[in-house]
Amino acid sequence: MLSFFLTWLLAAVSLVVTAKLVPGLALDSFSAAIVAAAVMGLVNAIVRPLIILMTLPLTIVTLGLFLLVVNAISIGLVAYLTPGFHVAGFFPAIFGSIVLSIVSGLLGKFVKQNASEAL
Repeated sequence: MLSFFLTWLLAAVSLVVTAKLVPGLALDSFSAAIVAAAVMGLVNAIVRPLIILMTLPLTIVTLGLFLLVVNAISIGLVAYLTPGFHVAGFFPAIFGSIVLSIVSGLLGKFVKQNASEAL
């Protein structure tokens, strides 16, 4: 259970860092980031696989690059569903998805590294 909350908190922190780095993404507060992280988890678990399945031929033709568009659509949907999280357009959503992936990966590695050193 602690791992779930740590992952949720890391997703919220990743969203805050991404909103600071990418012009066109904005968060009103940290509580909005926490809600957006929960909504993002639901969108990634339910909606994103359906979009990927429907766009599979286009993804294959573009050698996977269309997944950037799918990620941008997911971020736009999260912003639409979350009060306090704003995306200014399609290109900020694409850049935001790239930056969010990098920041989440770095934070995840940092936390896992520190957790293994604590044992």
